[in-house]
Amino acid sequence: MSKRPSIAIESADLHVLRHHIYEYRKGVRNLVLHTMNSFDREDAEILLNNKEICYYIHKVNDRKVNIFMGNPSCVEVIKSFGDISLSDYSPEQDFILGVMLGYNSNVQCERYLQRKEKTEYPIRSCISHSL
Repeated sequence: MSKRPSIAIESADLHVLRHHIYEYRKGVRNLVLHTMNSFDREDAEILLNNKEICYYIHKVNDRKVNIFMGNPSCVEVIKSFGDISLSDYSPEQDFILGVMLGYNSNVQCERYLQRKEKTEYPIRSCISHSL
């Protein structure tokens, strides 16, 4: 009777990261934000370095990290924001991040206005003025 080779079990976080890498490589995304358990950080860095993918890791807390990965220019923009929490991003930084992540631009505009003015802007009440 032969033994089965031992197979290392990959965490769900690393499995999802591999899927994000696939999407980035296929051009589905320019930038990916992946939040994962900090326990897997070293394995994630090895994977991204081996695949030669640009990334930036931000510590969320003792248990979680955010990994921004993808287009080097996009990653550099995120790095330029400094070491601050996503919840502390300015409305402009939040807008830029959303656009780079590929979120719906109309929704991002609404979100920006809400965060900037701290009021809701009804979508259909906009009055257009011609010059």
